Amino acid sequence: PSGPPKRFPVAAVDDILKDVLGSYLREQSYEPAQCRDMAKDMAEVIKAQVKELMIPRYKIVVVIHIGQLNEQSMQIGSRCLWDPESDTFSSYVFKNASLFALANVYAIYFE
Repeated sequence: PSGPPKRFPVAAVDDILKDVLGSYLREQSYEPAQCRDMAKDMAEVIKAQVKELMIPRYKIVVVIHIGQLNEQSMQIGSRCLWDPESDTFSSYVFKNASLFALANVYAIYFE
């Protein structure tokens, strides 16, 4: 396998995550139903913006968690089979006074 002709632009995707989460959540307080809808909306916006980068042959998976900041901890783990030569991810954590959000974009190269 020759691998991807163009590397996945992690830094550009990191910037997208930072911009989208900041603009949606900066003034947002934690409210479960509203945050559930916002997580879906943000995932769609992020996916669309990453696709606009026109990176050929990558499958994109966007996962967003939003939780209340209330003196509790949360552990999130994930596992998948991937090729460290061609597959990668971007991740960003946002916090304000009321909530935290974690956004991950997984990029899997498709031969």
